[in-house]
Amino acid sequence: MFTLLLSVILVLAVLLILVILGQNSKGGAGAAFGGSATQIMGVTRTGNVLEKATWILAISILGLALASSVFFTSGQPNQFSSPNIETAKEQVVAPAFGDTQNALPATEAVPADSTVKK
Repeated sequence: MFTLLLSVILVLAVLLILVILGQNSKGGAGAAFGGSATQIMGVTRTGNVLEKATWILAISILGLALASSVFFTSGQPNQFSSPNIETAKEQVVAPAFGDTQNALPATEAVPADSTVKK
């Protein structure tokens, strides 16, 4: 479904480009860069059909782009993947203690009659 929506968006984008290029120029910045000298006032009104088609195509592209996010599925459960993270997961470092060593703190009982001298 995502591929279908993407194809429709591409077709609508090409149609939008063609509709925009098909409209008459209104002067604007194009006239400053060597526009036609005979067109002093510019076109005061473009074709209503082309203007409405531009808005309809632009809004439909926006709507379909937002709707396509619903159908987008990622191939990986985790969005972020890095080779460094994968190698770090493989390298499990466990502390190696000898027979006499213990990971817990010492629990030796301190005699009650001993005092700390300062």
